[in-house]
Amino acid sequence: MIEHSNGYEGVAAEFMACRSTRIGVAQVRAWARRLPPGSTVLDLGCGSGMPITEVLVDAGLAVYGVDASPSLVSAFRQRWPDIPIRCEPVQESQFFGRQFDAVLAWGLVFLLSARDQCELVRRISDTLKPGGRLLFTSPAAATTWNDVLTCQASRSLGAAQYQLELARAGLIVVGQYEDEGENHYFDVAKDPAGVVAQTPPTE
Repeated sequence: MIEHSNGYEGVAAEFMACRSTRIGVAQVRAWARRLPPGSTVLDLGCGSGMPITEVLVDAGLAVYGVDASPSLVSAFRQRWPDIPIRCEPVQESQFFGRQFDAVLAWGLVFLLSARDQCELVRRISDTLKPGGRLLFTSPAAATTWNDVLTCQASRSLGAAQYQLELARAGLIVVGQYEDEGENHYFDVAKDPAGVVAQTPPTE
């Protein structure tokens, strides 16, 4: 049986136990507040939903989740039984047949191969409505490392390469910032017209 969760199914319980309830919350909350009320958001690699999906739900957004770990998806469904979520690899998600106002990929992109990252950027662009927004995390420097929990390889393409791949897909970075956990954010717009460059959000 092929394992699609990049090792996270095997460490799901440990991941849920150690995931900070604070890191990333302020940044995602500020981003969510800039979206129109009721916007549809595709949460890629949503895990159990804590704490990031909870921020989107509290902001009054219509959330759709995707994660490849059955255990994490089960925990998500127990918490939000009415939120649509699919247990499948993000690379193959059937939600990409829909249109969304925004896409969030927190702690996900760098888990994928370089090829899958580039393809995911193109699929995100196709699923975003005109004026749509994307927020994702990955180190600003081009680097590789082993995930602390899964020991599997992670890789960042680096800010310059991400900007190039995003531009090829019709997307533009309008802001970059970091949180207290040293996670680097790329704030992206499909239609940059009238979008003001974003500064690091604060509570």
